[in-house]
Amino acid sequence: MDGPPAEDSTHLTWANVGLGFSFILFNAAVSTSLNLGVGSSLVSSALRCIIQLAIVGLLLQRVFDTNNPWAVAGIAFLLNFMGTIEVVANKSKKRFHNMFLAVLLSMLGSTISVSIIGARYAMAVEPFWKPAQYIPIVGMLCGNTISGIVVAVTYVLKEIYDNRDKVEMYLAFGASRFEACTPIARDALRLALTPIINQMSVIGIIAIPGMMTGAILGGASVSQAAKLQMIIMFMLSASTALASIVTTVSCLATVVDSEHRVRPDRVDVRQYTIWRARDWLVDKIVGEVKTLGRTVISCCTRKPRNENGHGETARLLG
Repeated sequence: MDGPPAEDSTHLTWANVGLGFSFILFNAAVSTSLNLGVGSSLVSSALRCIIQLAIVGLLLQRVFDTNNPWAVAGIAFLLNFMGTIEVVANKSKKRFHNMFLAVLLSMLGSTISVSIIGARYAMAVEPFWKPAQYIPIVGMLCGNTISGIVVAVTYVLKEIYDNRDKVEMYLAFGASRFEACTPIARDALRLALTPIINQMSVIGIIAIPGMMTGAILGGASVSQAAKLQMIIMFMLSASTALASIVTTVSCLATVVDSEHRVRPDRVDVRQYTIWRARDWLVDKIVGEVKTLGRTVISCCTRKPRNENGHGETARLLG
């Protein structure tokens, strides 16, 4: 007797998603009861996750159906562009001049080159841009690259902006900017690559990664899934390292100029432009609403006054 089709056992509905969302609600309730202050962040992040994945699901399905290399290239660029926005606008408290362009170029140069070489030669995908294989690879590379860039840039700008005495001392004693910044760059790259190194060291024995699990659930043999995961991990480490190096060098070259001077004026510690514009717009709208509310209340509570006084009232009554 034949069993049910494989796809029926993994068919999920929005009711299943709602059940999964209950775990987030539980975490938010625990956070609220313990006064951890992360309950609202959990819920908002989960809602953002639902919206983003729903949009991506609809968009990717169309790309998979068209099987067009230009559509695949557009999705790859969009993933890197959105990743750059996440790094510059949301993850970085300090930014250097032209950081957006530097991060975008470093992400494109690392994720696209590594994904093409890895998909074509290491994974033997023909053609390499096959949507079902290439787009998930670029997405994973972007996610890990973001983490590496954020860690590296955060450390560099903290050392240059908050603890710049050591660098200035090196420069004052005649060291070039390369010699003065090398220890900072080395420590920043070490911190950026530590998570991926730790992940590779425990993968398989302690943790079974998502890519391998997905391949097994998709029907691949365990041996093939393990080899696929090895290749993916090596690609992740290469992409993270390349992007972190390029961004770190760009950051140091900006905040320590060619005259061997530390330039804290090239570091922006304010909120990103779009968030400052958002706050200004919200304050403007709230101010207008308050003004309108005070005007309405004043009009409603104002008593009508009779210009002729009681004499006119008596005359009308008579």
